[in-house]
Amino acid sequence: MALWSGRFTQDVSEFTQRFGASLPVDRALYAQDIAGSQAHARMLAKTGVISNDDATAIVDGLDRIKARIDAGAFEFNINDEDIHMSVERALIADIGDAGARLHTGRSRNDQVATDTRLFAKQRCAQLMEANVMLRKALVAQAEEHFDVILPGYTHLQHAQPVLFSHHMLAYVWMLTRDFERLAAARRAADASPLGSAALAGTTYPLDRQMTADDLGFSNVIPNSLDAVSDRDFLLDLSYACSVSCMHLSRLCEEIVLWSTSEFDFIELSDAFSTGSSIMPQKKNPDFAELIRGKTGRVVGDLVALLVTMKALPLAYNKDLQEDKEGAIDAAKTLEDCLVCAAGMIETMEVKPASMLSQAKKGYLAATDVADYLAKKGLPFRNAHAVVGHLVLTCEQRGCDLSDLSIEDFKAASDLFEDDIVNELDLASIVSARITEGGTGGSAVRVQLEQAKSALAADEASL
Repeated sequence: MALWSGRFTQDVSEFTQRFGASLPVDRALYAQDIAGSQAHARMLAKTGVISNDDATAIVDGLDRIKARIDAGAFEFNINDEDIHMSVERALIADIGDAGARLHTGRSRNDQVATDTRLFAKQRCAQLMEANVMLRKALVAQAEEHFDVILPGYTHLQHAQPVLFSHHMLAYVWMLTRDFERLAAARRAADASPLGSAALAGTTYPLDRQMTADDLGFSNVIPNSLDAVSDRDFLLDLSYACSVSCMHLSRLCEEIVLWSTSEFDFIELSDAFSTGSSIMPQKKNPDFAELIRGKTGRVVGDLVALLVTMKALPLAYNKDLQEDKEGAIDAAKTLEDCLVCAAGMIETMEVKPASMLSQAKKGYLAATDVADYLAKKGLPFRNAHAVVGHLVLTCEQRGCDLSDLSIEDFKAASDLFEDDIVNELDLASIVSARITEGGTGGSAVRVQLEQAKSALAADEASL
C-alpha cells in the first residue's frame, strides 16, 4: 500500500501505479530532494517541532541514502510513485520513527516545488557556463580572422561585403542575450516555496526564512497558493532554452551552407563530421544538422508546458507532474548543443580566399556606387536607378562592375569621375562603414572589445 493509503481500502492497479508514477523522471532530482529534506529537518528541530536527536538521525540517514544513490547502489521501486516517497520510505526503513517525523508541516506539493526550483537554479548556472564557452570560441575566431572579407547576404543573395569577424560577433551578441535570459530564469527560480505545505500553509511554527537561507534561496514566496502552483520559472527556463537553441540552429544552418562545395567558406574538423556508408568522398556536417534538428524538440518542450499550465485552477493539480520532463530535456539538450557548437567553431578551418572570391561576385559594390552619386547631389532614388542600369549592363556582358570602363560609367551619369574606382574596391567598401555597429574595421574593433567586456562580466558572475 502507498504511504498515503490510510484513507483507502485498496491499492491502485499495477497499470495506474505505473501511469501515475513520476519516479522515472523526478529521480533525477534526488540530490535536491535530499537537500530540501535536510533543511526542513534542521528547521523543525530549531523550532521545537521535532527533537535534535531526530533531526540528526534524519540528516545522517539522508546522507547515507544520497551516498547509495550516488554510487548506483540504491534500488528504486516504481511502487514508491515519486522520488519523495522513495527517499522517505528508505529513510524510515533505516532510522525508524524519526524518519516518519520528517514530513511534519510539509506536503509533497511544496516539496516538489522546492526540488524543481533548486534544479532550475543549478541547470541555469550550468547552461550559462556552456554559453560562455561558445562565446569564447566565436570571439577567438573573430580575432584570428579579423580582416577576412566575405559576402553578406539578404534573402540568401549577395548583398554587401562584411568582415568575417563582424559576422561572428553577430552570434556573440545573440548568445549574450541568451545568457541574460538564463540569468533571468535563474532569478525567477530563486525563491523558496518550502513551508507552504499543500496550499494553505501549516499550523506548525515553521521558520520559512531559515530553510530558504539554508538552501541558498534569496527570498520566500509570500503566497502559499502561488508557491505550490507556480511554474513560471520553468517556463522562463524553457523559453530561454528555446531561444538559445533557435540561435544555435541559425548558426548551424550557416555552418551547413558554408561547408558545402558551393560555398567552401569553412571545413569542419573530422571530429565534428561524419562520412557516408556508400559515398567514400562525403564529409557531412551531421552534428550541425543535429543541433538544428534538436531545436524543434526544445521548442516542443516549451509549448507542452505552456499548454499544461494554461487552464489549471489553484492550487496544485496532478497535471503539474508533467512540468519536469520537458524542462529537464530542454536544459540537457541545450547544454549538449552548446558544447557541440563550441567544439565545431573552435576547430573549424576558415577559408579566407574562398570567402573573398565569393565577395567579388554579385555586384556587392552597387550600394556604394549609388552612394557615390548621392553624395554628389543626385537624389538617392535616381542614383539607385542609374546603378541598377549599370548592373543590367554587367549582366548582359557577363562582367562585374569593376570590369566597366570609366566611359561606361560616364555614359550612365556625367557625375561619375575617375575616382569611382575607389568605390569598387571591397576592402575600401568594408572599411568605410565606421558607424557604430558597422562592419568597418575600426567599428568592429570597438564592438569586439564591447563583446569581450560583456563576456568577462558574465563569466565573473558565475
